[in-house]
Amino acid sequence: MNRRDLVLALLALGASPLSGFAQQQPKMSRVGFLTPRSRPIAPNHDAFSDAFTTGMRERGYVEGRNLIVEWRYVDGQYAGLSDLAADLVRLNVEVIVAYGTAAVQAAQRATRTIPIVIAAAVDPVGSGIVASLSRPGGNTTGLSAIAVDLSPKHLELLKTMMPKLARVAVLTNPGNSSHAAVAKNVEAAAKGFGMEVIAASAHTSVEIGSAFASAARARAGAVIVAGDAFFSGQGPLLADASVKYRMPTISIYQEHVTAGGLMSYGQNIADFHRQSATFVDKILKGAKPENLPVEQPTKIDFHINGKTAKALGIEIPQSVLIRATEVIQ
Repeated sequence: MNRRDLVLALLALGASPLSGFAQQQPKMSRVGFLTPRSRPIAPNHDAFSDAFTTGMRERGYVEGRNLIVEWRYVDGQYAGLSDLAADLVRLNVEVIVAYGTAAVQAAQRATRTIPIVIAAAVDPVGSGIVASLSRPGGNTTGLSAIAVDLSPKHLELLKTMMPKLARVAVLTNPGNSSHAAVAKNVEAAAKGFGMEVIAASAHTSVEIGSAFASAARARAGAVIVAGDAFFSGQGPLLADASVKYRMPTISIYQEHVTAGGLMSYGQNIADFHRQSATFVDKILKGAKPENLPVEQPTKIDFHINGKTAKALGIEIPQSVLIRATEVIQ
């Protein structure tokens, strides 16, 4: 049978010759991704965005094949989150994935109907994002980071690593409402060590360099980087400033250590992003956010960069080494 006869036969049966082709086309799912981090250089993703796409790929979703991700970054400008969230709503995405409390709240202000998945946020119940972990209610669910400020622990680790440390700077973001409490907690812990705390702040990449320069002039010997969605993506810049001003850093993000920071003590937020794909998958298949309990992983990792310690002339005590999840050599 030639092609013309085949088409005529299909038409005689009431079928379109293109129907088989149409049925082979996969359904495209459109997902929004809202984050305070800086936009990576195309076509690459950053560690957190890549973790999310990895999680989606593990569940059968591939960008360009059956998945469209509308990426929205604000480069630390928290005030811009609301406009970008509204933009995602106008695009009628099926799910919005949001990283950090401010991003989730911006998405909630923009919509009460489109499902929102928390990639990671501290204390979503206390901040009013969800009603409870087991019964989140509304249109939001996802992953909660532990609601404990780890900065006092960071101070303890720095003091153990550097017994002569007398002054430590705390880098905070003025756009992050939780950072006032972080600074107070470090100051309270510092009194027990007889240490002085130097305040430093930044909400842009340029200001990070200025903050380190100011802390160096105040003779700070190390920097505690407060947990912050924008800071999480500034590992290379923080590492460069640390070496330039000879001030080791510690934060909750292991990506900072990979980039050259001295230490991290906290949860694996990149893996949170990978796990958030599980929630997206369930919602795309019909699950309701209010019926999906918020998950709260509790594992804490401790990473040390041995190369950075050597470059800064710091000898890592054995008592610290044996506690480390990983030591980069």
